[in-house]
Amino acid sequence: MDAAADRERGSDGSVADAPHDTDPFDVTTVLVPVDGSDESMHAVEYAVAVAERYQARVHALYVLDPETVRGTTADDPDDAAIAATSEGFMDAARDVAADRVDLTHSSAYGFSPTMKSRHPGSVVLDAAADAEVDFVVIAREPGGEANDLLGRAAEYVLQYATEPVLSV
Repeated sequence: MDAAADRERGSDGSVADAPHDTDPFDVTTVLVPVDGSDESMHAVEYAVAVAERYQARVHALYVLDPETVRGTTADDPDDAAIAATSEGFMDAARDVAADRVDLTHSSAYGFSPTMKSRHPGSVVLDAAADAEVDFVVIAREPGGEANDLLGRAAEYVLQYATEPVLSV
């Protein structure tokens, strides 16, 4: 039989798809980079759906852009102000996850005023490696602003990620 792993013959000789008892890969943690936008909340919804399907958890990474942290310095960031900026969004993300899946979150600077090689996409991939994620869901607005932080991160993640990536 061709594609024997996916097909089985019935008693009448017909070929049918065999039921899949296992998924092609295992997912325990889904990473979803967010920036507080409507597009990133849409990505959270997809991440929760993927996590629910695989009985996994979601980790939302709030990627901070220069506008968010304007007025803070790399040596002395205003952590309270930064936390307040992202907490409302994370409350909404937790509402999406509700009782469906566990959702954790963290924040990271998506830029560096001192390192030109730091890219928002590399920040996301570093977080994926640190959290040992199995799947990434990232917002990618078609035709969006070229300087949009998550848009730049999405292009990079799609090109260099070793995990499966869903771009929404």
